[in-house]
Amino acid sequence: MTFSIAGKTAIVTGAANGIGLAIARHFASQGANVMLADMDEERLADEVGTGADDDSGNMQVFAGDLRKKLTQANLLSATIDAFDRVDILVNASRQVMTSDPFDLDDKSLDVLLKQNLLSGYRLSQTVSRRMILQAEKDDNQDGPVGSIINISSIASQRVHPDLLAYSVSSAALNQLTRALAVVLAPRRIRVNAVALGSVMSASLRDALSSGDEAREDIIGHTPLGRIAAASELAEPVQFLASDASNFITGQILTADGGRTLLDVVDTPAH
Repeated sequence: MTFSIAGKTAIVTGAANGIGLAIARHFASQGANVMLADMDEERLADEVGTGADDDSGNMQVFAGDLRKKLTQANLLSATIDAFDRVDILVNASRQVMTSDPFDLDDKSLDVLLKQNLLSGYRLSQTVSRRMILQAEKDDNQDGPVGSIINISSIASQRVHPDLLAYSVSSAALNQLTRALAVVLAPRRIRVNAVALGSVMSASLRDALSSGDEAREDIIGHTPLGRIAAASELAEPVQFLASDASNFITGQILTADGGRTLLDVVDTPAH
């Protein structure tokens, strides 16, 4: 069985840049219909255009703050208007912030739990209800109904003092993945996550802008000896979105170049 997603419809959040954009473009190149969602309307327009058909697949864009329930409902409505259905949800929208655990006014945990955990949870609720409705209308009693993939981080396993909130939100997202997998399994909706090591995302690029020392530190603690390109994460996500993984749910697929094989806590994992 191939990893085909041709003809399926996917919503990809965080799709204006970095990992989300790479996943969305790859999905489109594989014949999927893709709704790219992000808060950054200007960057969406710059990267993708206004939503016309593309040679590599059918892509549409949606701009809005997905931390708001109404925006999430509008995203689903826009996807159904454009493509009639939704089969795949990739929660790739995430934020990295440093934390100061001794600062009583530090709001990083509040911000990252809302951004990295709750927004994806609420959107998964909204989209899974639509997937279930589609299955009922299609009289689909046996086949797969949908796939949800969360983009997480190995920071869930590696505690770094400056990334306390990010580590906690990543660990919470992994547990949410497992819990939703159990809840949605009877409805034949699979929920998995991909936990990333150091990938050249927008946030990591910013973090490395100060010089080569941080880059060399990350590379030195990664057995494969490099930082991954965002495009390299698209195919593992495609596998989890495809029917080839129909008996896989509740799993956290680690894509980190071997980083978690080393017992290192002093090098940040983005």
